[in-house]
Amino acid sequence: MKKVLVANRGEIAVRIIRACHDLGLQTVAVYSKADAEALHVLHADEAICIGEAPALQSYLKVPNILSACEITGADAIHPGYGFLSENANFASICESCGLTFIGPSPKTISLLGDKARAKSIAKSVRCPVIPGSDGVVENVDIALKEAKKIGFPVFIKASAGGGGKGIRIAYDPDDFARKFAAARAEAEVSFGNPDIYLEKMIMNPRHVEIQILGDKYGNYVHLGERDCTIQRRRQKLIEETPSPVLTPALRKKMGDASVNIAKAAKYHTVGTVEFLLDEKKNFYFMEVNTRIQVEHTVTEDLTGIDLLKEQIRMSMGEKLNYKQKNIGFNGHVFQFRINAENPSKNFMPSPGLLEYYIPPGGPNIRIDSACYSGYKIPPHYDSLIAKLIVKGRDREEAIRIAKRALKEFHIGGVDSTISFHRFMLNNQKFISGEYNLDFIDNLIEQGCSFTEDES
Repeated sequence: MKKVLVANRGEIAVRIIRACHDLGLQTVAVYSKADAEALHVLHADEAICIGEAPALQSYLKVPNILSACEITGADAIHPGYGFLSENANFASICESCGLTFIGPSPKTISLLGDKARAKSIAKSVRCPVIPGSDGVVENVDIALKEAKKIGFPVFIKASAGGGGKGIRIAYDPDDFARKFAAARAEAEVSFGNPDIYLEKMIMNPRHVEIQILGDKYGNYVHLGERDCTIQRRRQKLIEETPSPVLTPALRKKMGDASVNIAKAAKYHTVGTVEFLLDEKKNFYFMEVNTRIQVEHTVTEDLTGIDLLKEQIRMSMGEKLNYKQKNIGFNGHVFQFRINAENPSKNFMPSPGLLEYYIPPGGPNIRIDSACYSGYKIPPHYDSLIAKLIVKGRDREEAIRIAKRALKEFHIGGVDSTISFHRFMLNNQKFISGEYNLDFIDNLIEQGCSFTEDES
């Protein structure tokens, strides 16, 4: 591997380019016409325009991406997250073209991308799973019978889903058929696959995930957990590690379960096993994300391990050079997603010109971003401006540092979620760690506008 084409945009493209350069690899950026002045284009060694602004005409257009590889002589592709990162067909095409796909094998992506099959793997290694249907349900009549067996409320979920799409909640039999049809329709539009399965709705859960690493030689480690419970409509807003509610014993159980799932799936490179944690601290397998995560940063800062470099090295055939006993967990880390959204208007997107962009600095602060003063945030993609990552010796200190950092963060020209994060850092339930997955959605229903004086 000598030259890596980054099939993505934004902060993750910048992050990948930096990791490649640190490893002595050349890089190629691809960009849509809307991203001609994007930071990843400026940082890469070469850059190729691959289409119009809409993702379907650029970042999701496989022939254009492959043509860019041929033009530049790139011999590897890093998909980042989103877009084509979990597309088994794309990974297979890369392999057939003699390109290294920096990620797991197409077979593994296909296996774990099917939520029902992934659940079967978890069962096979005796990992607790959420009660639900035995795989995909064929039609609404069969699904309703299954739902009655499971017990309401139930989640109706897209088998090929992700990002909170293709999910509905049915609270009773009368509501089931309508929700089932809506979930199928959204799944078909979002993923090209209408298959649906059912899961029991765990009441008042937390969302906790485990970072795993595996090489092609059967060596595996986990790097602890990330608590991603602070979400709006199943979209993550704040992540932290360690979780405020996990004990060392529970961390080991969840870590061991994650590694066992990875082994059973013959997984390699980086990945994330996601769980729900109920009120009694019982954990249940949800899914495996076969890519780098947006929130990988908190794990890096906690463990000192560069996940992007490890991902690239393992794709080059290198072995893991450490064992589980060598992994250290030091301090407490938060990541705050600074999005171009207006929290007081139900997080309405706010694309446009960044008139000024002044990020915070100082010890224990990291900024992952592709933005700068004068950059125009396009309306065609996600609204992420920056990821603010802070570290403290413990959770209390990390919160203090985060407050200072958010006070220093100045953005003009567009709305941002800075006010939301400042609100959260003064909210007593957040400070105490006493919240669940519905916490933010409940505040929105109560009319909260997320200003500091409401905390």
